[in-house]
Amino acid sequence: MDTAERAELVARYTEEVITEEEVHDLFEAEETPHAYIGYAPTGEMHIGHFTTMRKLADFLRAGMEVTVLVADLHAHLDDEKSPFELLDARSEYYQEAILGMIEAAGADPEQVNFVRGTDYQLEEPYTLELYRMMAETTLSRAQRAGSEVVRQSENPKLGGLIYTLMQSLDVAALDADIAYGGIDQRGIYMLAREILPSHGYSKPTCVFAPLLSGLTGGKMSASDDNSKVNLTDSGDVVGEKIHQAYCPVGEVEDNGVLEYLEFLVFPILEVRDESLVVERSEEHGGDLVYEDYAPLEADYASGELHPADLKPAAAAAISEVIDPIRDRLLAKPELLAEAYPDDYA
Repeated sequence: MDTAERAELVARYTEEVITEEEVHDLFEAEETPHAYIGYAPTGEMHIGHFTTMRKLADFLRAGMEVTVLVADLHAHLDDEKSPFELLDARSEYYQEAILGMIEAAGADPEQVNFVRGTDYQLEEPYTLELYRMMAETTLSRAQRAGSEVVRQSENPKLGGLIYTLMQSLDVAALDADIAYGGIDQRGIYMLAREILPSHGYSKPTCVFAPLLSGLTGGKMSASDDNSKVNLTDSGDVVGEKIHQAYCPVGEVEDNGVLEYLEFLVFPILEVRDESLVVERSEEHGGDLVYEDYAPLEADYASGELHPADLKPAAAAAISEVIDPIRDRLLAKPELLAEAYPDDYA
């Protein structure tokens, strides 16, 4: 695989890359560049996380080293979204779920390095660098950087402000060439590109995944169960959620069903060398077979493909790709019970 092919693997199915030229230069300069993603173990993981984590399979196929930071301290700093006494249990659950997602995406989870924030964020030199950044960064700059990630209020807690500086510093502490995350992380990693060079570290290249639309329309909401597919949803539940999903005839924008297919299902089908079959009666033109996403979107936009035909095929495909993760998590019910005692105990 040449440099251009490796760079294309990194850039595909993303929202933004800053910059693609830097990605190309990384592969020219290093045999095994290092990418990292951080996740604060707060609420249960869902299909939006899977769409983001699937991208790690592309990084591995491109010959990169990959680290997943289970950012336990961050989970508590962001307005105490995870109580301190639940951090260990939720971190264990997140690692198990992420391993399942990477494997379901067709990659070897054993190739991924896992680290927790508490492994290094409580000691020097990390703490000293953090104090230096705190001394140099204004309140408004920290708030602006984390505005899409950290819970905002008129009277913010200090934890949410330190959160953004810690995430910027994590890039350097983990010696990552590429910082990867959802597009909502953009402000924080732009801060990292701004301040890390003045502390003697390299400016990170950034790769951002899109945020999926919710099944009920608008932005996906972690607090609205009908807005998303959970990793433990049964096939019947997935089918019901997709059946009720916002999916207007011919409308592509903000269509969560189509986005699930584009950013999750088709990339996994490609690895498996499989197609998506939309079953239709002969009266309505017979079955449609799609090798990739673009023709499906074109047919949907033109009206050739109707939501009534698309939804059952999408539900079956989505359920199939989460099947191994669902089985993995339900085989260890103690993980969910300990991490989310109010819901599973």
